Amino acid sequence: MSESSAEAVAAVASATGAAATGSWRRATGIAGVAIGVVAAGAAAGVAIERLTVGRGMRQKARLALDSAGPYGALRGTPGKAYADDGTELYYEVDEVDPEGGGAPRRRRLFGRKAPAPVTVVFSHGYCLSQDSWHFQRAALRGVVRTVHWDQRSHGRSGRGVAQVQEEAPLSIDQLGRDLKAVVDAAVPDGPIVLVGHSMGGMTMMALAAQYPELIRERVVAVALVGTSSGRLGEVNFGLPVAGVNAVRRVLPGVLKALGQRAELVEKGRRATADLFAGIIKRYSFASRDVDPAVARFAERMIEGTPIDVVAEFYPAFTDHDKTDALAHFRELPVLVLAGVQDLVTPSEHSEAIADLLPDAELVLVPDAGHLVMLEHPEVVTDRLADLLTRAGAVPAGATVGGYGSSSTAQPR
Repeated sequence: MSESSAEAVAAVASATGAAATGSWRRATGIAGVAIGVVAAGAAAGVAIERLTVGRGMRQKARLALDSAGPYGALRGTPGKAYADDGTELYYEVDEVDPEGGGAPRRRRLFGRKAPAPVTVVFSHGYCLSQDSWHFQRAALRGVVRTVHWDQRSHGRSGRGVAQVQEEAPLSIDQLGRDLKAVVDAAVPDGPIVLVGHSMGGMTMMALAAQYPELIRERVVAVALVGTSSGRLGEVNFGLPVAGVNAVRRVLPGVLKALGQRAELVEKGRRATADLFAGIIKRYSFASRDVDPAVARFAERMIEGTPIDVVAEFYPAFTDHDKTDALAHFRELPVLVLAGVQDLVTPSEHSEAIADLLPDAELVLVPDAGHLVMLEHPEVVTDRLADLLTRAGAVPAGATVGGYGSSSTAQPR
């Protein structure tokens, strides 16, 4: 184990001990490190480059990036759905632009209604929000009808009612039912394309397991990005065996304890913002030339997830196993895409999904980490556009904008 890895693991263990003794103020800084790791969807033990710029200047840089970066600024027609436990789920709809060069107008005969357009429903990952699909949303805007929603307790959606009022454990099955509620509200009829990243892909699998008739009757294509059908408890997050074992022993207790001291912990999280940013970059991206504004955008989304929500969701991933549900996607056009250097849901998990869906297109993106749709948006958008064309969601002649690249490298 490297020195930095050992120090990080020791920090998490120390935070656990501090929680047991009630020495919260002394542990606040250490807890912030643990929170940053978990919020990035990872464990502990990451080597971070030494920071040589003054703290005040780094803070000013973050503020400048927040004000200058356009990422996450896209908005659509808002709507609300309600989960089976009463949780308010926020979504937005982007409609097809009739002047945007979409499918040609079809004549209606004998007063029949025109068929409902295909709707693409985007589901985001853990500690993110609907804005994580910024590049793809911008590229598809006006070309195809899209729905972007925030999972419970994330983004603009309400806190999970069952979790807050009944202290019920959060499950991936619950997220699948949440997605069904959004579909019922935002896409009551017509064909659907499901697109999900990480936890969003797991949510889609849970939907299929509980509502196979919906998949069979209305879903026309599926895209699974950086996700897994199970065995997440075996992920090593790029750590040596000793480090992984240490993290697995202490992390559940750390999260539970920190979730009970949310207000104090959030202060520590802000105090360790620089280290937090380094950890997020390590576990979100693989390439070195990611636009700093994109990296800050990802950091801001993850920062916006309260520690009690982080703690609430984390155990569900260990229990997640929806391998059997993949069979419901077998007859559909499917895109399976992952970053080769994803440390959170390794690309081997995507390969395992593709093995069970032999007709799926498997795309492994070199030099890409977990947030591949932000790191290499042009690749994700290109393959998604191809999937939509194969599914008949957009006509072959439609123009899908190759919206942006997160790379700061200059073309040669």
